[in-house]
This record gives sequence, structure tokens and C-alpha cells, in this order.
Amino acid sequence: MTIERRRGYDGTGPGAITPDGCAVELWERLLVGDEPEVIARAVPAGARILELGCGVGRVTHPLTELGFQVTAVDESAEMLARVRGARTVRSPIEHLDLGERFDVVLLGSFLVHAGDPAVRQGLLDTCRRHLADGGCVLIQREGADYHDNVPRERRLSPDGVARVVSDTPVEPGVHSVLMEFEFPDARWTHTFRSRPLDPAQFEQALADAGLAVDAYLTEDRTWVRALATD
Repeated sequence: MTIERRRGYDGTGPGAITPDGCAVELWERLLVGDEPEVIARAVPAGARILELGCGVGRVTHPLTELGFQVTAVDESAEMLARVRGARTVRSPIEHLDLGERFDVVLLGSFLVHAGDPAVRQGLLDTCRRHLADGGCVLIQREGADYHDNVPRERRLSPDGVARVVSDTPVEPGVHSVLMEFEFPDARWTHTFRSRPLDPAQFEQALADAGLAVDAYLTEDRTWVRALATD
């Protein structure tokens, strides 16, 4: 399966670059944050999880260690080659149809902010299509000041720096974001498109896919649990 680079997405630096501009070797270096704990608090123990956009397994691996049964999906073969202890499926998320349903569908990494609204709708339709009766969808949203507090940087343990270098409107409602990641021995850049969504726009996008917010799971409201409405 050959997947072309997505329009408006790019990346530079050592190693393989995925269709959405992510550098595989960079993601192998990035440590997991509190995502596994947020997820584990929000869903039943041992749940079957469909993780959409799993990358190298940064979140996958802690989830499997916590006893969840994870099916990990990514469009990059190079990313999936790094995933351990989970079933893997290679596919663009918006085209995925496994003919199965899961207790939990996970859409992290701010993917719901895809610049193309048709892609965003496809992502959410995939979430709904794979959701079991009584199950939930967990979605990670951008923070409230994501596109305003620019430029900014944060330390990456133990010796790296991540910077949001620029955030430029390129189409109505769409921003092109340039990030750089610097380590003593390597440097990567990542350019991607993001569509900011205020709470009303976000909840309308969910409604268009037959979903509705059940709870905001974190104080900053970046993690959301959604349920089916039909």
C-alpha cells in the first residue's frame, strides 16, 4: 500500500517521514505523558480499545501493560513496525472499516482538528462506525490558547526542546503550524494543518457523526468522552 503525502503536511530530519509529516525516529524518542492514566480512569478495566493514529505505540504500550486489549491503527508501515503487544492495522483512519465494534475508540493527537473538514468528518464517522453499544469515544482536543501563544517552546526529557515556530492562517478557518524538535544530535521539523474548533463547533462536529459529549475528562478540557446518540 502506497500512501502519498497529505496536502499541507511535511516534515524534515533523519529517518522516515510519514504521509502527515511525522518523523518516525523523533516519535520513538518522545516520552508518553499522562494520556494512559486519563484513558484508564475513563473506561472499564480490560476494555477492547481501537486506537486510531497509534504512531510508534507511545500510548499503545502503556495501555497494553495496563491490561487493555488494543487494536492499533496507523497509515504508516514504519510507525506500525515499532508497535509491540497489540494487533496492528495499516490504513488511513478515515477509510477504516474493520467490520468490528469496540468498547472504546481512541482518537488522540489532536487529529479531530484536521484542516480538511471532510477528513475530520471521516475520522469521526470511523469512530462511530466501530463503537460498540454502550461504548465510548475518547478524543483529544487542542488547548484553548494553542494558536495564540506562539512562538513557544517546552523541554523534552531528557535533552530535547519542542518549539511551535509559527502558526499562519492559510485558508478560512485553517492554520499551517510549523514545529521544530531539537536534540543535541538531531533536528526535525513538522508542518501540518489545523482547524481550530470552539466548543460549539466541536460539539456540532460530533453531532454530525452521531456522537455527543458525555464528559470533559481533564481540567483543561482537552480530553473528552463522547457517547453515541443513536
